[in-house]
Amino acid sequence: MTEKKSFRSAFITVTVLFFLWGFITVLVDSLIPRLKDVFELSYFQAGLVQFAFFLAYLVISVPAGALLSRIGYQKGIIVGLVTMALGCLLFYPAASERVFWIFLVAYFTLAGGITVLQVAANPYVSVLGSEDGASSRLNLSQAFNSLGTAIAPLIGASFLLSDTIKSSEEISVLTDVDRSAYYVSEASAVQTPFLFIAAFIGFLALMFVFIKLPKILEKSPVGGYGKLLKNKIVMLGALGIFLYVGAEVAIGSYLVNYFMSMNISEIILQNETMKYLAENLLNTDLGKIDNKAIVGAFVVFYWSGAMVGRFVGAYLTRIIKPTKVLSIFAAMAVLMLLISMHTYGLVSMWSILAVGLFNSIMFPTIFALTIDGLGDLKPQASGLLCMAIVGGAVIPPAYGFLTDNIGFKFALFLIIACYGYILFFGFLKGKKNTIIL
Repeated sequence: MTEKKSFRSAFITVTVLFFLWGFITVLVDSLIPRLKDVFELSYFQAGLVQFAFFLAYLVISVPAGALLSRIGYQKGIIVGLVTMALGCLLFYPAASERVFWIFLVAYFTLAGGITVLQVAANPYVSVLGSEDGASSRLNLSQAFNSLGTAIAPLIGASFLLSDTIKSSEEISVLTDVDRSAYYVSEASAVQTPFLFIAAFIGFLALMFVFIKLPKILEKSPVGGYGKLLKNKIVMLGALGIFLYVGAEVAIGSYLVNYFMSMNISEIILQNETMKYLAENLLNTDLGKIDNKAIVGAFVVFYWSGAMVGRFVGAYLTRIIKPTKVLSIFAAMAVLMLLISMHTYGLVSMWSILAVGLFNSIMFPTIFALTIDGLGDLKPQASGLLCMAIVGGAVIPPAYGFLTDNIGFKFALFLIIACYGYILFFGFLKGKKNTIIL
């Protein structure tokens, strides 16, 4: 009983971290439309923001896995939190100076801290109990990650997208006093939320210094990465994580621009029900805010769908084989994207938002299925899988490039291909007895 209580307390404590990085990751998405206007970027250049953020997963994940094998999960969590706080603080000079590369450095630093947390927290949750329940536990923790992603768009729409960004031509005709006041206002809109986040992260880091988490790792395996690179399921799972994260982030990053391209804001303003819903989501008069904030508020349904799906998925993966649940959800994501591609207006909007519901169980289920049975190799396997999160740096710019050249609708074929592979992985893992590992 004592061990069960210890595991339960540890599970609750670590789940707070899932909420935190989900919230921050999606808040980054909210900054992209703002930075696109501030720096007058193309869609491809705007995608570089996500490239900087997710590049950290490629660079940091494997060293983080090795670090955790040496210092343990708890100290690794503290290192991740301190790095995240530093990244948030870097947004202050970035916003003050209005220099794009400083924003990119801030994103990279913040993502570096999140990477360490990902590498530590995902396998830690998976081993806080039986192997059979790993997928269910990870889905439950990831549900709180999705709670953070569901809240973030509303905060982003209210603080980061609510005012109208002036073009360089408009700024050039302002007086020196007005220009200075505008820059101060612009900087404050970015600085304030990230300063609060930095303070909260600092508090969490201090908390993890004093609490005691159960020690799970018994030894540091020799040659762990070499063994894992020869494991076909680990490699296939890593590709699944790469494509899933890339697809999820690409959709989330460009939803506001996708909706603006279809004049969804005008449709919302002309539809009494939608207008009422938007006003309640933003808690303000829609006539006082920019159209990007109006459509940005509806992004909450994309991320909250993932939250609902993960709570449901935590139950479904207990009563149905996780491989079957994964394949069904991937097929539904493909269907929703096809509907969005071939329709316009509210049908197109709601169908692509519904993809969030089917995204829900993909990351935790792919992760749990991949590390199943790896024992003390799990930290290194987690490092490889978290390195695959770099898909969020590759797919969004690729989607942005396609959008610049062939438009939003046709570019969705790239995202459909990503979910098609995940459907394949679920089927293949379900037949794992026929695969030579």
